[in-house]
Amino acid sequence: MFTGIVQGVASVAAITDRPGLRSFTLQFPAGFCSGLEIGASVSCDGVCLTVTALHEGERADFDVMQQSLSLTTLAGLGQGSPLNVERAARDGAEIGGHPLSGHVDFMGTIAEIRRPENNHVLRIAVPQRWMRYIFAKGYIAINGASLTVAEADRKAGWFEVWLIPETLRMTTFGDKAEGASLNIEIERQTQVFVDTVRDAIDERLGPLLPALQALLAQQGLSVEDLAEPVQLPRS
Repeated sequence: MFTGIVQGVASVAAITDRPGLRSFTLQFPAGFCSGLEIGASVSCDGVCLTVTALHEGERADFDVMQQSLSLTTLAGLGQGSPLNVERAARDGAEIGGHPLSGHVDFMGTIAEIRRPENNHVLRIAVPQRWMRYIFAKGYIAINGASLTVAEADRKAGWFEVWLIPETLRMTTFGDKAEGASLNIEIERQTQVFVDTVRDAIDERLGPLLPALQALLAQQGLSVEDLAEPVQLPRS
C-alpha cells in the first residue's frame, strides 16, 4: 500500500527489453534506497513495481510485464525520463493522502493547463466509463500522487485538479504538457460504493430499468445523473 505522498523524482537510467518483459533501471534521489530490499514495492508514476536488483549509487531494477506496459504510461518512458516515486507504506505510517494500491485503472490525458497566480490547474480528459467514479472534492491518484478533485464534468468527460507550488516541486507535474498521458487510480471506496448502488438499482428495477433510461434520455439525463448532488435554490 502507498499513501499517495510522492517522496521524490527518479529517472530512467537504462531499459532492457526481453521477450514479454521490459526491465527498467531507475536512478533514485539520495537516501531513497536506504533499507530498500529485493522484493520490496515501489510506486513508480503510480504503478506498483517490485525491486529485482539493487546497485550502488541509489539504483534499482524493476521488471514490467506487457500487460502493465499496455495499461500505463511506462511503455512511453525512455532513458532519462522522470517518474514520481514512493516507497511502500510501513505499519503505522501517517496517511497524508489516501490509501493507494498502485494498480492503475486507466490513462487520462491532459486536455488543458491553466496557471493562475501560485497555482497550476490540470484539466484531465477521462474515458467516459470511468467518470462515474469521479466526484468533485473526492480523492484521486494521478501518477502516484494523491490529489483532490476540484471540478468534474461527467457529460464532457473531464475533471480538474489544482496543484500548489510544493506539489510541483516534489513531482513531475510541472513538466507535463497538454496532450500528455497520466496514470489514474480511482479511490477504491468510491468505486465500491458506486458499483454497489448501481447493482442495487439494476436488481430492484429489473425490467423497468430500460424504460427509466429512455425517460431520462428524453430529458438529456442518464442513470448516473441521479447520483449528482441536488442544487437547492438560494433563499
